[in-house]
Amino acid sequence: MSSVKAMDPKPEKNTYHHGDLRSTLVEAASSMLKDSGIDGLSLRKLADKVGVSRTAPYHHFKDKNELLCAIAEQGFARWQQDASEIFARNDLSAKDKYRLFIRGYIAYAADNPELYDLMFGRTIWKQNSATQNLRDVAYPSFQRQVEMTKHWQQQGLMPASEDTLRLAQVTWGTIHGIARLLIDGIYADRNHIDEMCDCAVNLFCRENK
Repeated sequence: MSSVKAMDPKPEKNTYHHGDLRSTLVEAASSMLKDSGIDGLSLRKLADKVGVSRTAPYHHFKDKNELLCAIAEQGFARWQQDASEIFARNDLSAKDKYRLFIRGYIAYAADNPELYDLMFGRTIWKQNSATQNLRDVAYPSFQRQVEMTKHWQQQGLMPASEDTLRLAQVTWGTIHGIARLLIDGIYADRNHIDEMCDCAVNLFCRENK
């Protein structure tokens, strides 16, 4: 370690609050991901952006995969917070909450395409390289969808005759597919996407409860 430090005389700059380097690195990495994609992100470039020594990020992330998982973890946490705020509203019917949830999901994907790809794409999940912290926040995200689906079935908003898990999978698969159509540029007009979201709501939901 001493030889590495000797080769890297660049001092760490005081550009972050003491004890908060990890969150600073994740925020900066998220910005780099949005601007340059996964290929444009590295621990070395991240250190230069934040203004710390090139060894500093390794105290928090052993490699790029751990950094990517931390970014995805933050993405899931933020989306769950947004979704919780939607479902906590008392001024909307259950159907309107679901409509707002779908539109919010699509908007989140459209506004953060690189992050969305990281959260739900093959970079992490296909390689089975998710950290436990990421699994702990990602898996409950879908479980929440299953629980809400069951609640909507009990309310009569969604068909009670369908298996809850399968219904949740199909509805989420539909939303994910719409998001991909938008991100990939197949449907670039957001107005068309809104109409597709409304169509999905009308297909999956019954009367306005």
